[in-house]
Amino acid sequence: MLTPADKYRLISEWLARAHPVPQQAHTEWSRQGVALLPLGERFAAVRLTGELVHAAIGCTEPSAVAVALQERLPGPIIHDHRRTGPTYYALIPWHAGLVWDYGERAPCLLGETYLGVPRLDRREPPGTYWVLRPRYDGHLCRPQSVRDLVDAGFRALVPDDSD
Repeated sequence: MLTPADKYRLISEWLARAHPVPQQAHTEWSRQGVALLPLGERFAAVRLTGELVHAAIGCTEPSAVAVALQERLPGPIIHDHRRTGPTYYALIPWHAGLVWDYGERAPCLLGETYLGVPRLDRREPPGTYWVLRPRYDGHLCRPQSVRDLVDAGFRALVPDDSD
């Protein structure tokens, strides 16, 4: 049976291997708390605006958002507060990004894109943090669950006028 420390180490190593020089990721985590990891080989990330996520789940309070995301997307989610407002990143299998079709509304980042990935113990602001951490090495969100959340958010933001 793996101890929590063993799981933490295995997940950290798995994430770090996304970097061409895994030790660089570990160094960035120890110095800044966030490592820039390339997307597209180990995983991709779907960028979701706070407005979209909050509309989909019907709340904005951080702990309630975390609970709702755990139920809807039981996979790793990163939160960052950009100039444009809160942003969430759902980590999905890289190959799902090849056929992702939401364009700029909920873009899938891969290719030559780097994402700031927090150290596993960063669970709250300030800065970039995990809303939901990976539970094991290789743990990612199911793409269909992310699609369902995006669709629910758009339905809430743009109600159907057919009524």
